[in-house]
Amino acid sequence: MLTLSALPMIAMPDLFDRLETRVPQTRESILFRDLRHILTVAKSRVPALRAQLKGFDVAMLATRADLARIPIVRRRDLEALQVDAPPFGGTCATRPGAMKQIIVGDGLMAAPEGQAKDWWGAARALYAAGLRKGSVVVNAFSYDWGAQGHIVASGAYALGCPVMPLAGAPMSVKVRAIARIKPRFFSGTAEHLKSLLDYAGEHEVDVSSIKHALVMGPLGAGLRNEFHLRGVAVTRAFATAELGLVAYESGTPDGFTLNEGLILELVVPGGAALVEPGEAGEMVVTRLNADYPLLRFGTGAISAILPHPSACGRTNTRIRAPVEHAAEGAEFCGMRLHSEHIVEIARRHPNLGRLRLVVRRAKEQDVLILRAEHRGDEASMSESLTETLHKITQIRGTIEFVTPGSLPDDEGVIVDERPLN
Repeated sequence: MLTLSALPMIAMPDLFDRLETRVPQTRESILFRDLRHILTVAKSRVPALRAQLKGFDVAMLATRADLARIPIVRRRDLEALQVDAPPFGGTCATRPGAMKQIIVGDGLMAAPEGQAKDWWGAARALYAAGLRKGSVVVNAFSYDWGAQGHIVASGAYALGCPVMPLAGAPMSVKVRAIARIKPRFFSGTAEHLKSLLDYAGEHEVDVSSIKHALVMGPLGAGLRNEFHLRGVAVTRAFATAELGLVAYESGTPDGFTLNEGLILELVVPGGAALVEPGEAGEMVVTRLNADYPLLRFGTGAISAILPHPSACGRTNTRIRAPVEHAAEGAEFCGMRLHSEHIVEIARRHPNLGRLRLVVRRAKEQDVLILRAEHRGDEASMSESLTETLHKITQIRGTIEFVTPGSLPDDEGVIVDERPLN
């Protein structure tokens, strides 16, 4: 007879809550149900939302095809609205005086923070990165300019964790404070973390209490491995002042998991047309937030949907690491290269992996290189790809094929390698 004690033990995933393991169809249905409710309530209070929804019946909003009929709002639109009607341009359902904070960022853009617990939705990402109740968090993101410091702090408080805000402190003060208080968690940029560890090593200050970190921005494979060898497990997240925490690494570093309470679409960068399944595009995100019901916000970041769910047990959409600035580009011989060129090349050659346009200086001349992940007959592909590159960019360039998976997620789709001088 087989007893319970003889049964093999199956490890359960360590998750933030049950929302993370919902059946995708159930999550989709609930997202649109909640979106209809939020928009119905907010429409009368939010002038910008009324204008965006003009001629659209919110009660009929049931699918992504319905959502795609609504105009996209981008940062430049919010900037114009805020100039006309400060502080938030008529985009908030909650009056400014009832907000917890008004955060000012680049270009004097104002971002609201409401009173609700974990208003930015950062607790999931911090939990996935290893933060647990009672652990002290070193917050190296600024509180004075931009939202990232506040996003991290809000999520840490929601998990029951005290925060050490050290962004403005000299490095000598940072490392000595860490050595004395012994926090286990760091949040900031990867570059900041490396500088901190290097400084501590050079000055023989013990900061080995830090075991986990959540970083935002670039993190190359080499640097991640260096952190691992130093005993720090580092994961990444992507957040904006408009949307809060959008996506985060969970389980493995091969992609990001979309946060709960968001609807993600991918469109042609700077445009409105949805990209084909599997193609890279600009992230357009709808945030289900009663205070700040941001509908179809164009983030300017490029990503693509990954076909397989996370190995950690979370069932939400998986995406490639977002690359910020969809409008990135480079000047080349009087022509402007931009990310839409990459999107069109990928559309015409769907059998290719990641693509990069590289501008380089050689023998006193600018040269254009298209790097493409590809496995197969390079000779025939090179000829057709060279022709496509010329047709789309109007520039003669060369093709470099690389091994699939070798192009990093954390660099732009256009890389300018020319010296600054």
